[in-house]
Amino acid sequence: MMYLATFNWGWLLGAALLGLAMGWIAVVHRGKGLSRTALQRTGVILMVLIVVSLSRLLPGRPGYWLDLGLFMLTAYLAGCFVGSWLRHQVVSRPTPPA
Repeated sequence: MMYLATFNWGWLLGAALLGLAMGWIAVVHRGKGLSRTALQRTGVILMVLIVVSLSRLLPGRPGYWLDLGLFMLTAYLAGCFVGSWLRHQVVSRPTPPA
């Protein structure tokens, strides 16, 4: 992981900044989200990819790409979370007392 962070810090920073921007500009969507089945399938796929990455079942360049992709996804999602939280802190108005 330190190798990824050392040599790909620009890409990781870009993913985090893109996530920050997307979290900031994302408007609350009141429409239908993903179904429970789709969320479960996505979670299972991510867990399988994480297990493959941690157990080093995929050698060489494809394993490196998998590790980098998961690391960039994590940076992006963390940026989305921070951007959304910052927007909430800046834009939200306190509720008037009853």
